[in-house]
Amino acid sequence: MAKMMGPRFKLCRRLGLNVTGHPKAMNRATKGTARNDKKLSPYGTQLLEKQRLRSYYGVMEKQFRNYVKKAMKDKEPTGYALIKLLECRLDNLVYRLGFANSIRQARQMVVHGHFLVNGEKVNIPSYQVSVGNVITLREKSQKNELFKENFLSNFVNGFDYLSKDENAFSGTLVRYPERQEIPIEINDVLVVEFYSKLS
Repeated sequence: MAKMMGPRFKLCRRLGLNVTGHPKAMNRATKGTARNDKKLSPYGTQLLEKQRLRSYYGVMEKQFRNYVKKAMKDKEPTGYALIKLLECRLDNLVYRLGFANSIRQARQMVVHGHFLVNGEKVNIPSYQVSVGNVITLREKSQKNELFKENFLSNFVNGFDYLSKDENAFSGTLVRYPERQEIPIEINDVLVVEFYSKLS
């Protein structure tokens, strides 16, 4: 399974945006380290937004293109449809619910089979979670102190589309998120424009 590797903080500084969510990611960022510190062409600006969004969710280019193609067939505005698909990935929702401290950690937990979706084991990070689906930490995994501490110390703040049951070590996608509820600083219109020129 292909995955994005490399120094996370360096990537954040290059993109000029904290795509990892770590509070110290931009500490060493100085003027001139980010791509957008220099004047970019319209194409360069679109490319940067695309790379920011892809890096935020940790998705490889081939898979990202498939998400764009799928979003273009949706009745919703393409930018919103794309981000909704990415936001409803299993690894991302595991992160949003507080089971993990980063999307990378969430992906590893999913791959190692620590989660059930509606009672069934799922170890595919890109699994699309539907409204009403319940994500549960497996009973055996609940004994892991790191997982337990992560989940109980992280509170779902501002994510009205998610509900969390601390007693059952589970969370539910109550509804699909609205665009303004998704906490990413991305101009999705530029991402769509980038791919529309390539198709």
